[in-house]
Formats: sequence, C-alpha cells, structure tokens
Amino acid sequence: MSLLKIVNGKNPRQIGARVLQQWRAEDGFIEDLLETALAGTRLSPADRALCQEIAYGAVRWQATLDWLVARKTRGRPQKPALQNLLRLGLYQIFWLDRIPGYAAVNETVELAKQNGFGAQAGFVNAVLRGYLREMAATRKLLAGLKISQPALGWSHPEWLVARWQKRWGGRADLPVGQDAQQRVPTDAVERLLEWNNTPPKTFARVNTLKLSEAESARRADRTPGPGVPTLLEKWREENVEYDFVRSGGRQTAAVLAEIGSSGFLPKAATLENLVFELKSHPPLASLESFRQGWFYIQDPSTLLAPCKLEPQPGETILDLCAAPGGKTTFIAQLMNNQGRIVAMDNSAERLKLVEENCARLGVTCVELATSDLLRPHPASLPQEREQQRAAHEISNQVRSANRPTAIHPLPTGEGRGEGKLFDRILVDAPCSNTGVMRRRVDLRWRIQPKEIGRLCKVQRDLLRQAALQLKSGGVLVYSTCSLEPEENSEVVKQFLAEHGDFELELEQELLPFVDNVDGAYVARLKRLT
Repeated sequence: MSLLKIVNGKNPRQIGARVLQQWRAEDGFIEDLLETALAGTRLSPADRALCQEIAYGAVRWQATLDWLVARKTRGRPQKPALQNLLRLGLYQIFWLDRIPGYAAVNETVELAKQNGFGAQAGFVNAVLRGYLREMAATRKLLAGLKISQPALGWSHPEWLVARWQKRWGGRADLPVGQDAQQRVPTDAVERLLEWNNTPPKTFARVNTLKLSEAESARRADRTPGPGVPTLLEKWREENVEYDFVRSGGRQTAAVLAEIGSSGFLPKAATLENLVFELKSHPPLASLESFRQGWFYIQDPSTLLAPCKLEPQPGETILDLCAAPGGKTTFIAQLMNNQGRIVAMDNSAERLKLVEENCARLGVTCVELATSDLLRPHPASLPQEREQQRAAHEISNQVRSANRPTAIHPLPTGEGRGEGKLFDRILVDAPCSNTGVMRRRVDLRWRIQPKEIGRLCKVQRDLLRQAALQLKSGGVLVYSTCSLEPEENSEVVKQFLAEHGDFELELEQELLPFVDNVDGAYVARLKRLT
C-alpha cells in the first residue's frame, strides 16, 4: 500500500512516523520521501513545519536517540517501526521545547496503538515517562556525551568525526592567516558538528539582470524608484520576512566582502546588497517577485567560485556540471548577459533545470550541452527543490526569447584536444558534500570512506578534460562543497604536477565554523601556454 493511502493527511506525527519507516526500508532520500507524503495532505503550515522538524530531527539525531532507547531497554533491539516511534517521542521531549512533555508522550503512545503496537503501548509510555522524570539528569548526560563521545553525542559517524578531529584538533595555536587551516578555533570540530545539526538558513541572491545595477542598489537601500516598488517593499507586500546579511553576523558579512574582493562585481552592486536572508516566505511560486525573476535562492558560499572565475563580458565560458544553474546564472549576471556561456551536464533532464532557471531570470547568453564525459551529480539540495518546482510551474509563462538555445552534444573539437575555445572554465565537481551536510539531512548516514576515494578520481578526470578545452592564458576554476583535502587541494596538486603549463593563482576554503556559511573550496588556475 502506498504511503499516501496509509496517511490520513491530518496528523503530522503519523506522517513523520510513516516517512521514517519508509526511509529505513528503502533507499530514498528523506527529503524526497517527506515531500511526496506532504503533497497529498492538507496540513496547515504549522503542522507541515512540525512534520518536517520531527522527521528531519529524528534522522539527524538518530545515533543519540538510539543511545537513549538502549539505556532504557538494556540494549535489546526493537522492531524498526517501534524504534522510529521511540525516536520521534524522545526527539520531541529533548529537542523540541515548544512541545510539552506530556503531549509528546501521549501522542507517541497513540501512534503506537494506531500502528499495530497496542501491546507495546505500555512499554512506550514507560520509556518516555521515565525520561520525563529524569529530564534534568538526562540533559546533563547528553551534554557530557558530546564531550566524551562526540560522534555519539552529536550523532555523526565515528569515522567522519575521527577524520575531522585528525585534521582540525589542536590547530588553534597557529597564527591567523589567509589559509583557512590557520584560522581554526580550538572547538572547531564541536562547532562543525553543531552546525550540521542546525536547520539551514535560506538566502536570496538579487538578480541584477532583471533589476538594473542602479535600480538594484537603490532598491536594496530601500530608496523607491519612480512608480516602481522596491524589492524589499515587494517582499513586505508578499509577507516575505527578510534580513540584511550584513546584520546577520560579522562572519557572514566578512565572507561576502572577501568573495567580492576581486572588485569584479557590477558597479553599485556589492554582495552586501545582492544577498539577503529569507527568514520565512510563502510558497515561491506564489510570489510575483520570484515569478518575475528578481531573485534566486542561493547560499553565499556558492558565489565564491563565479566571483573568482572573474568572467568578462564578451568572453566564452564553459560551466562544467552546471545544473541546476545557480552558478551559471550568476556568471551571466556578472557578464551582464554579454558573451557566450556553455552550460554542460550529463543529461538533458538535468539541463532542463538550467533552462527553466535561465528563462525565469532573463539569462539569454547560455547554450546547453550534454557530455558523456561527466558522471552523475548528486541530487539537488533540499533548498533548491522548491525553487525548481516553482520555476517549472512558471516556465511556460516566460517568453521564449529568454530561453537558452536547444540542448546539443559537445561540439566537435571541444573537449577532445582539437580546439581550445574557452576563455574561462568552471569545474564545479561532484563531491562528498561534507560542506553542506546540514542541508542534506541523511547524508551523514550514506557517505562512506571509500566514496571519497572514488570521487577524487572523478574530480581529477574532470580537471584533465577541462584543461583540453581552455585557451592559452585562460582561467580554470575548480570548486567543490567538500571539506575534505583529498577532494580539494590534493586534487589540484596532482593536476599541477601533471600539467606544467598551468599555475595556481589562488585557492580559498570556506569553513562553516569559521565563516558562518556552507563549506566550499575554490582554486583558480591559469594556463601559461
């Protein structure tokens, strides 16, 4: 029986329990399973938020929750569905202060009865009420667990925590410098683990192709244009709650300044007024400001690579692994739509996402190309999915003049060493995604050590293929959202050792616990001959 037939659409806890069971039994992503389940319901916004909170929270804190269950059951394994119910109940008790303890217990006991565990309802009640009585003592135990056994206390795989401790432990005595490694605090790993368990913020990049440079700066500064509401006024009309990134913390503001330090941003448009935090908003498809292409949902860290690429109007640019198009459209924005951008990915289906985003944002200088040189890219980030669905809904309403050219294979000569036609190339490589782990809820339980080694080979191959397509004197930017050196600096070092005609101009790493944005790595290479 399908999930939608089982769920009555009225109880967010029931939906959360069923989704967790499906996630445990299948190989789907928790975000996709929850999205499918909620699509057939009529939950209020508050109940949808609760359903997402408890489902995501039970996955993020799975190891810690299972430790709590084991303490009360002497380690006896429980049936998977019953274990999920205990996880949901305990998550509400210890992580959701707004849910009264008695309500969490009563609702979980009722769920047990509804899901065929009537005989175990007393057991569920005893476990949860026992923890209610021991609330203060248990909170102290949980706090101590984060210190004595951080992988268990912060609910991460042991091997991954050990890897990060080996890299960043005891590095605080190094002098502060440009190298991110030298800016690591003593509690770096703890900060990273906490970051990964924190629901991510949503950021919007203002699209200056639809809002002219002067108009964009004027609107961001809350000065109305003649007869046209400012973007911020429009957001207020649409019940979008926003904040200026410069007021959201010194680290984020400093990162934005560093990202834009090349001086390559459009005049009168700094990253400070190009990026805003969206604290809450109605569905994107319902916002006229979104339908008109005034903004794009994008974390500030993803702007680093396009800025360091420094694309110039009139140039020919290759964006490898381009879908869903966030970096592609920002490159077009930096070029003021003047030039040629080839957006490449491994399937027409993925490139459809780029096409829809280009159409909405008014990008006209992009050509789409498929290539069998590329490996499958990870699934879209959860924050990208609503944007993609909304862009798809309005794609047919956008004038065809705004659409990129048709999808075609890589032209003869490009990528085969027969013709070096690109002035600049961005290789945004598939990676382990450890820098965006808080956005990929179940990634920590999927990633394995051997996967990093496999990805490194893919990344090296992509760099080699990109090198064949770059003009003499051209710029090649390599980027990932990984925190792992094997996927970042070591890939670049091996490439340089094999390619004497390239030099490293700069490399930069963003670390969540230092920069207050998603993790990212960028290296800019220049071809000498």
